[in-house]
Amino acid sequence: MADTISLSFSHHRNSHSFDFPSSATISDLAEKVYSSLSIPQSHQKFMITPRLGVLKYPFPDPVLPLSSLLNKKIVLLAPLPSELSALSEASAESKPRQAASVAKLVAPARHRDWQKAQDEVTYSFGTIIPLPYLPNPDRSRRFLERLRDDPGIKASMRKHKFSVGVLTEMNPAEHTTHESRTLGLNRNRGEVIELRLRTDAYDGYRDYKIIRNTLCHELAHNIFGEHDRNFWDLTKAIEKEVEENDWRSGGHALTDQEFYNPDDSGLEGGHVDGGGWTGGEFVLGGSKASMQTPAAQGLGRRELMARAAEERMKRQRDTGK
Repeated sequence: MADTISLSFSHHRNSHSFDFPSSATISDLAEKVYSSLSIPQSHQKFMITPRLGVLKYPFPDPVLPLSSLLNKKIVLLAPLPSELSALSEASAESKPRQAASVAKLVAPARHRDWQKAQDEVTYSFGTIIPLPYLPNPDRSRRFLERLRDDPGIKASMRKHKFSVGVLTEMNPAEHTTHESRTLGLNRNRGEVIELRLRTDAYDGYRDYKIIRNTLCHELAHNIFGEHDRNFWDLTKAIEKEVEENDWRSGGHALTDQEFYNPDDSGLEGGHVDGGGWTGGEFVLGGSKASMQTPAAQGLGRRELMARAAEERMKRQRDTGK
């Protein structure tokens, strides 16, 4: 056996290759990525195919030999150091603004619910950040602001006392592989939540209510990191609360032309959630087999994809996985 091995992987479309002792483990790979690329282990997630799937630090098997991965495709799904720095700065800047908003005195109003008004400031999103290098960042900002101001989301965040430092969008190209499309990420239990707003071709925006459900999923990760029974019960409760308090009927208040692409359900090509940064991620999808049942005959492409995703999520909830 050779004394050293060379392991290759890709990150943000760049290829990297590191040399290791033949006895090295995946934990050694995480340390090398940190020392060489300045990406902390807590932000690292490796998509390994075929078979192993998504592995995130601290890893189910920290001593998994790297030699067993030499013939596999490895993709590091992690933010660039510059992105981490920008998001951390935005999160830090949002905290004083949140505190100042809570302390700000407002002139009395006759029927104002003061506790509700204060809670809506406290339990909300500190900063909204669209990606300025993608087309139409102003539209993305309005989309994120709509989610922030959604009556159902606000009611659920007040009830569970959720506070999120930064609500931002993700770049689809950086969170898409042949095996999956990530729809949402929650870093450090509410420090940053990223949502996949755009279509893969960047020519439109995904369905509002699907993205809102993704946000419900990510908010549940503020409490539970793993996708266990407790997590799915909380996710279901949040979704129910959002629907019950959605007195403006969710995504119908904005024009279809601006925020809705009828040819994109937001679900194509995904698979079961494989975990993510600290706090979790949302990777949705459905199997082809589920779209070929007799009950699905006569439905359009969008309805088929939506039904497949709903069936998969129901199975996950029922099994607590």
